[in-house]
Amino acid sequence: MRPSGRDLSDMRSVSIETGVTKHAEGSCLIKMGDTHVLCTATLEDRVPPFVKGSGLGWVTAEYGMLPRSTGSRMRREATAGKQGGRTVEIQRLIGRSLRAGVDRVALGERQITIDCDVIQADGGTRCASITGGWVALRLAVNKLMKTGAITTDPLTPVAAVSCGIYAGQPVLDLDYAEDSEAGVDGNFILRGDGQLIEVQMSAEGATFSRDQMNKLMDLAEAGVSQLVDAQLAACK
Repeated sequence: MRPSGRDLSDMRSVSIETGVTKHAEGSCLIKMGDTHVLCTATLEDRVPPFVKGSGLGWVTAEYGMLPRSTGSRMRREATAGKQGGRTVEIQRLIGRSLRAGVDRVALGERQITIDCDVIQADGGTRCASITGGWVALRLAVNKLMKTGAITTDPLTPVAAVSCGIYAGQPVLDLDYAEDSEAGVDGNFILRGDGQLIEVQMSAEGATFSRDQMNKLMDLAEAGVSQLVDAQLAACK
């Protein structure tokens, strides 16, 4: 039995509210169970120096957790004078995951920055950030298409979900209670067409077999399919 009472293949409840900030070109508040992330998209008619002159667009991301997004207060990284290694790793993951769903030629030479701020954490914050980040990106691109700045839709859906081995069983969408005790923990990032972008798997307390890996992959595909449906419904 999972701590939440969910079946092995059950996702947490998912909701995506769009247009939650006034100034961003795209924004949403994604809730995956008790993990809540605010995602915003900022559009700029410039690109980093290493892209300038190529005719290609660029999508990048920043990630952070608010001090009381967890059980005890975390010190703001700004007060420490630098980002932690985990933060840097996650925001790089978000950026490269979202870029995998972008036709950078069709986007044109402009940059979209996705900011993901964790308001409340209960496991799976990077997956929620990628999933919500795509919605914010979609809304920003919709504005470009509406004005005629671009004429070809450059986006393919991208979503992410965690899976792992908990109490010897493969489970979908781990919350913190499961994540902290899981023998195997993984994050699966896929495009809406089923193509894999990235799989992060690690043996936290036990090794895993190829058969278990296949079962986790099946769970992830089903979970991402549900998330893509939620993304598309939120962007209508």
